[in-house]
Formats: sequence, C-alpha cells, structure tokens
Amino acid sequence: MRILLASLLLVCSALFLFEGAVAQEAKQDAKKVTLKGKITCAKCDLDVTTDCATVIVVKADKKDVVYYFDPKGHKKHHEAICTSSKKGEVTGVVSEENKKKIITVIDVKFD
Repeated sequence: MRILLASLLLVCSALFLFEGAVAQEAKQDAKKVTLKGKITCAKCDLDVTTDCATVIVVKADKKDVVYYFDPKGHKKHHEAICTSSKKGEVTGVVSEENKKKIITVIDVKFD
C-alpha cells in the first residue's frame, strides 16, 4: 500500500512540474520578439557607456531605441561587432532594468 501511495505521489508531482514547465515556455513564446537594426558596441561606437556592451539600435517613432544584450548574449556576440557595427536581427525576450531595455538573446542573425 505504501508503494502504491508513493508511486501515485511521484506521478502527481511529475505532472505538476511538467505542466509548470510547459506554462513557462508558453509564457516566454508570448513575449518573444525580433528586433531589426544596427548591432554595435555601446562604448566603442555609441560612446554611452564606460565598458563594452553589445546592443542593438532600433528605429521606433523616428527615434533610436537601444536594447542591451543580456550578459550571455553579450559575451557570445561581442567580438563580431566591437570595432565595426553590423546590421542584423536579434530574437529574444525584452525586459527593463534600471531604465534600460534588456534583450535576453535567443538568436542573432547578421546581414
């Protein structure tokens, strides 16, 4: 009887965790965006920071909007754009921290 009860509890726990993971993935897909613009360095090209930071500059309402890459995306893609910017697109999830727009990078494509 204990084995049956323990097995039932284990199955219920697994279903609960699986459903939570599916809901989290669906939530991220709903917020996923693709930004097109100039991928560049915030320090070397834009001169707006004291440290290198990978950003994408997007035109919105005739203004430049700067989205900073998350730390993992910055580390992976910075070498390609530090000294010369490239046009491209970034797919990811956008959030805001300290009045900065941050994109958690899922994919980057250079033109």
